[in-house]
Amino acid sequence: MSDQKLIFVVDDDPLINMLVIKRFSSEGYRMESFDYGEGCLKSLYKNPDLIILDYFFINDHSEVMNGMEVFDKIKETKPDIPVIMLSGQDKGEIVLELARKGIDDYVIKDNNLIDNLNTAIKELFDSRE
Repeated sequence: MSDQKLIFVVDDDPLINMLVIKRFSSEGYRMESFDYGEGCLKSLYKNPDLIILDYFFINDHSEVMNGMEVFDKIKETKPDIPVIMLSGQDKGEIVLELARKGIDDYVIKDNNLIDNLNTAIKELFDSRE
């Protein structure tokens, strides 16, 4: 199927990457995962249909961009690619900042992560068809 949508998953938690890849590959999406935003940014030429982006990255070895910085770079380069932000944060001010910046959706990392992400992805793709 050439109309398979390509989704990038960018999260420094290997378990989250694996769960998201496994679930949405089985739904027929083409999936690519990245541990950090820098890898995602280098691959934007592939024109993903959606980017699922972690809000907070931890790396002891070097400076890595946080999710907000990665989001800004994505929007500078490819403003039409929708982005769903994942985060363990449920603070209202963070959600408001993301909404102001134009994030397409926000999903909290909790026990319902995969189901909530599934709903967000379906709503996003349905609204764009």
